[in-house]
Amino acid sequence: MNSLDNGFWETLDSLVNNSEIVIDRPKGTAHPKYPNFIYKVDYGYLKNTSSMDGAGIDVWVGSGEKQIDAIMCIVDLMKRDSEIKILIGCTEEEKQLVYQTHNESPYMKGIMIRR
Repeated sequence: MNSLDNGFWETLDSLVNNSEIVIDRPKGTAHPKYPNFIYKVDYGYLKNTSSMDGAGIDVWVGSGEKQIDAIMCIVDLMKRDSEIKILIGCTEEEKQLVYQTHNESPYMKGIMIRR
């Protein structure tokens, strides 16, 4: 990892460490618009931040040590947008669940960038 990569992760650490994490879709709950979709990992956002969709920056929060593990870069053809999702404290199994979640539909695809 070069110094520019380190700078990215350190800046992301700063953003997360200075933000309140709001879990509005806990593990085991259904998506508000798609009741057949059940969250397999806690999902929420960073309060007082903004992403491409105008809402807070999305986070997946796992059961491990609360540090940033990876990000998912998402392209959504239905919404015609792209954004990142920050993975915090995700185990390897939780990372795979998040990755699969963002690649189940032909309309949404994502890549995972690990720290």
